[in-house]
Amino acid sequence: MRASALARPGAVARPAAVRRGVVRRSRGSTAARASATADPHPDASLVAKAKQWPTWGCDASSFPWSYGSQETCLVIEGEALVTMDDGTVVELKPGTLATFPAGSSCVWDVTQALTKHYSFS
Repeated sequence: MRASALARPGAVARPAAVRRGVVRRSRGSTAARASATADPHPDASLVAKAKQWPTWGCDASSFPWSYGSQETCLVIEGEALVTMDDGTVVELKPGTLATFPAGSSCVWDVTQALTKHYSFS
């Protein structure tokens, strides 16, 4: 099923300050937990490796997602803001290499049709 079929009605645009990159906000938990990371300028060797992975894409939409295993992805085109369950907001743009930890949940707000290479580990 395409992600656009899972669009969430009433999605809210994020403030401009959040659009600058990864923003961490505390939700009161003191437990150390891994969160999503994003690198807008990854090393060339990582990019070359990621370009061999399969691709996935979706139209502009908003949808919840949960990770059963860790995902690493390289955005080819489009833009999205991913709000993790711990409050971390990850900005995805072309060239960004992002990692989402196993066991995490989030909401994807795809603002421009997105295509990415991905790998689960």
